[in-house]
Amino acid sequence: MSTAPTERPQSPARLNWRIKLRRDRSLLLMTVPAVLLLIVFSYVPLFGVATAFQEYDPLIGVWHSEWVGFDQFQRLLNDPLFWGSLQNTLYLSFVQLILFFPIPIVLALLLNTVLSERTRNFIQSVVYLPHFFSWVLALTIFQQMLGGAGVLNHFLRQHDLSTWDIMSNPDTFALLVTSQSVWKEAGWGIIVFLAALSAINSELYEAAAADGAGWFRRMWHITLPGLRGVIVLMLVLRLGNALSVGFEQFLIQREAVGKDAADVLDTFSFYYGIATGDYSYGAAAGLFKSVISLLLIWGANRLAHAFGEDGLYRK
Repeated sequence: MSTAPTERPQSPARLNWRIKLRRDRSLLLMTVPAVLLLIVFSYVPLFGVATAFQEYDPLIGVWHSEWVGFDQFQRLLNDPLFWGSLQNTLYLSFVQLILFFPIPIVLALLLNTVLSERTRNFIQSVVYLPHFFSWVLALTIFQQMLGGAGVLNHFLRQHDLSTWDIMSNPDTFALLVTSQSVWKEAGWGIIVFLAALSAINSELYEAAAADGAGWFRRMWHITLPGLRGVIVLMLVLRLGNALSVGFEQFLIQREAVGKDAADVLDTFSFYYGIATGDYSYGAAAGLFKSVISLLLIWGANRLAHAFGEDGLYRK
């Protein structure tokens, strides 16, 4: 008597993988262009880091340029211009961390209290809009408003008052670039915090209001604890990106305030590396910045774990 061969059952893990692939294939296809862009513009250029350890000559290429080891980094550490750029970068990062980082949180809290959906959507559209402006356009607007021939100084002259040197004053440059960043990016920064606020259970607010808790107590005991994880995550990312204070913004304003005030690590790599044809020196400065940024984000993440938060990843 012959019996039909029994079909071997598939492994649950293999079956689940196939089901997930079939289920998410549309989303995976949507991510392919972004992954390709990331590979082409972020990972492929990593091979150029080798030039930081060479006396790179573009005429003979990376493979035939002379290897000099850490000579470029030793030259970097002995360059007073590099230390000045690093000092400016750290100072500007600190000012922006103190003055800029809390503003998207405050804006999100204020928008969350607006009851009218139409009013809330209008305010969101207005504060989002500057994010889509290029830095050239954004700085042109600031120049037209605060420059020597701008609206503010024109008003002051009409009323026989002394004018303000804002756009070309190196002493107040840190406050100027921070205000520019706030105007351009604060509206975009509230998106994550608004999403986190929408995830907080509304029944908590209703129960707190029934117990007699006012607006401030509800914010202190419900809203801020609900945002704590997101705030810590954004702070970790901010610290990891602390040395990248903005290239275009400082490049455009460098001539107006002078290199002593506007040179940061990104502009240093450009002016004393790419612009002068000293590519290995610029690559060394860029690699130094990347390594320090990696250490900052690692330390900030460890600090987040110490306070009981997940940070970028869980332990």
